[in-house]
Parts: sequence; C-alpha cells; structure tokens
Amino acid sequence: MRIEVPREAERLGATLFYGVQQVYELDAGLVRGEAEALDRIIQPVAYEAIEAVCSAMAVVVPVRGERIKLLEGVLAGIPHACLVIVVSNSDREPIDRFTLELNAVLKYRRLTGKQVVVVHQRDAVLADALVEAGYEALLDESGRVRHGKAEGMLVATLLAALAGKRYIGFIDSDNYFPGAVLEYVREYAAGLLARHSDYAMVRIHWHSKPKIVREALFFAKFGRATVVTNRFLNALIGYYTGFETEVIRTGNAGEHAMTMELALKLSHASGYAVETRHFVDLLERFGSILENPSPDVLDQYVEVFQIESRNPHMHDISKGDRHIGSMMAASLGVLYSSPICPPELRAEIVAELRRRRLLRKDELPPAPTLYPPLERVDLEAFAEGVAGEPFTAALLR
Repeated sequence: MRIEVPREAERLGATLFYGVQQVYELDAGLVRGEAEALDRIIQPVAYEAIEAVCSAMAVVVPVRGERIKLLEGVLAGIPHACLVIVVSNSDREPIDRFTLELNAVLKYRRLTGKQVVVVHQRDAVLADALVEAGYEALLDESGRVRHGKAEGMLVATLLAALAGKRYIGFIDSDNYFPGAVLEYVREYAAGLLARHSDYAMVRIHWHSKPKIVREALFFAKFGRATVVTNRFLNALIGYYTGFETEVIRTGNAGEHAMTMELALKLSHASGYAVETRHFVDLLERFGSILENPSPDVLDQYVEVFQIESRNPHMHDISKGDRHIGSMMAASLGVLYSSPICPPELRAEIVAELRRRRLLRKDELPPAPTLYPPLERVDLEAFAEGVAGEPFTAALLR
C-alpha cells in the first residue's frame, strides 16, 4: 500500500487525532530500499509488513440476522492471516438463524482453512465465564450477555485477548463488497504500522456510499448520521482547544481497529452509541480535562488515525430512516451525557434532536449504558470458564 502520512493533527492532553490520510496505491509491492521510505509525504508500506500485522490481528464480525451470502462475502474479504471472530446475536427461534450462520461458517472454514471462531453472545457458558472473571456488568436480568453490537464487541475483545492477539479490528457484516473488506483490513495494518505509541486506533473514512438518485448511481461522501456526529465532536474539541476544527471525520465508523493495549482500556457504550463513545472516552480519560485514570498512558499518548478508503462502501440499506435517526440520537446522547460536554453544546444537541423530531419538547437525550474497561477482567478466570468449548479450541490452535 502507498499511503499519505498524516499532515494535520489536533492534540488535547494525551490524545492525538490525525487528519484523514489518502491512499494512493492499494499494493505498493514487496520490500523496497530504505532510501525510498525516508522523508516522503507518500509512504510505501510493503506487503510483508502488512501481512505481519494481519497475523497478529483478530478481526471481529458482529452479526445479527444478516443474509448468509453477505456474511460469506465479508469472510472472503478478510486476509487469510487474520483470526476471524464471528459474534452472533441472531435469533434462535422460531427459526434458529445462528445455526444457519454456524453451518455456513464451518463449511467456509473447511474450504479455505482460514481460522474462524463462531460464538453466540447469549451463550450461557460465556455468561458464566464473565461472572467468574468479575465482569457481570455485561449481563442482563436473565443472566445472559445483553443484546447489542457493543456487547458482542466486548465479548470478542476478550476472546481475542485470550488468543494472544496484539491488534483487534471490526468489520460490519452487512458489507456488499468483499474487496472493500480486504482494503479496510490492510488499511488497519498500514495505520498500526505508522504508530509511535502502544495506544493507537485506526478508523476508516469511507470514500463514498453509493445510492440510487434519479435512476443513476450517486456516490455520497458522508453518511447522514456521520455528518451530524462529526460536527458535534469537532465542536467539543474546539471548545477546549479554542480553535475551530474539522479533524474528526469518522464519528460513526463501524470499521476500525486498535492495539489490544488500547482496547482493554476503553469503556464502551451500548447500542448505536458504541463508536462515538470511543472518541468521548478518549477525551474524558486522556484529554487532560478530567483526572486521568491511566497515568501510564501519559508516558506515551493515544494516536487516532483516519484513513480514507478507495473502494466505495455499500452496505444493507433496508433498515431505513428509523435506523439513521436511532444512530444519530444515540451518538449525540453519548456527547450530551458526558461530564466534559459544556452547557452550550448540550443546548445545541437538544435543539438538533428536537428539530429532527428525534426528541419531544419535554424530553432530553437518554444516557447510554456504559461498560467499564476490560482491563478489570480476570482473563485467567475467563479462560477457565470457557475451557473446553469448541470456540476456545479454535482460538488456541
């Protein structure tokens, strides 16, 4: 891959947000001489280096009722060297969709030899293991892991840590283009190779989202929820730096990756708030606004890379406007409920949501459920709790 080095950044405390980087070549070839890599605005990243990162990465695919063909396409796009963790929250009745997914993945694994782990997040064994590991916060009143994407991501992060992976990436399962999936994972690797800190995150800024307008393809640059989320995140940063900024462009990016060191330190929010919560949590914990709960991070800093893909992003659009509204309300609810959100920004958030009829006059944005960082989990106890399960055997191969 040949990629632009970051040319702008916003720093707040121990957080460093890089501006969007462009990709100029998806394959830059094999290892080249060191002279080519020095003092270049456009940096080559060799195939071997990307492969090395992929072999140390788990790629998580959260699933809930997606078409099997879509899931198979996503699996086909993930580089072979990666460990793939499919976390399903699909219905078990009246039709057992999870079993359909499991059978499809097992068949795919036999045909390709790819290392793929499949688990249902409502599995009783997982719930019991989380209790033993001291992480009951993830369980609902029935004693099982709560429904939700964030909850599945947390389960998968623990499984990736159990497998000894250094990096973890996330890919939504409703992506129509396997080539885009392949590109995203390689961009994760390119960003992680550029890091100077143990605490780093890479987020994908989609090149475009195709849709049909007047019987022709129109390649929209931003998602409808993302535009709004980005605006308010940038306003939050600008409030504390004193300078207006547009540095955040990936406020709702489901496609992202990070070092395991950072993944274990982040708190997560439930529902559609999960991606936006990453930014808010970084600012709360490491932005020198509140007391820092992780002094070790101050010895380095947290780097957030944003890389624009070349492939268009085409995902399942059948969820409609209600899905967009829910995502927007949840994302802005994360900001509104944060102790670092200033009163004037809270007032703007309420006005925005009421204008879009996502809040009634007498309502305020609901606070999301927050989960504590996974670094508090007793990983050895969790490993003992899931020992002997089929997905555990696959993890430890």
